[in-house]
Amino acid sequence: MRRKQLQQGFTLIELMIVVAIIAILAAIAIPAYQDYNIRAQTTAGLADISAGKSAFETKLLAEGISSYNTDDIGLSSSTTRCAISLSPGADGYIRCQLAGNPVISGKVVTLQRNASGSWDCQTDIVSPKHRPLGCDTP
Repeated sequence: MRRKQLQQGFTLIELMIVVAIIAILAAIAIPAYQDYNIRAQTTAGLADISAGKSAFETKLLAEGISSYNTDDIGLSSSTTRCAISLSPGADGYIRCQLAGNPVISGKVVTLQRNASGSWDCQTDIVSPKHRPLGCDTP
């Protein structure tokens, strides 16, 4: 008497289909993750300099001081994400020069103050998917 043999394991074609599906998903997911990571870094750079806006205003308006540096407004001159600089005055700015990821290394995110006292975010990052929300190119 012959017994029917049960199938054990997967066939080669089934394994190849699974590998192809994983490759397609990876081809979509990896670039999307990289874009997400770059945008997170630029947004974190903006957050690093946003904390200095109120102290900048205090120095300028309440204290009438026209010459100060990053330490005077509670910011360090560099973080893990960027080198911070500023230009005091009514039309001054607080700037973050980004570091780290080669796609955005050397690019800047700037909070620009105008004479009326409002702040605008500007950046030289060309790709909209990498810019922080609310930041435009000059």
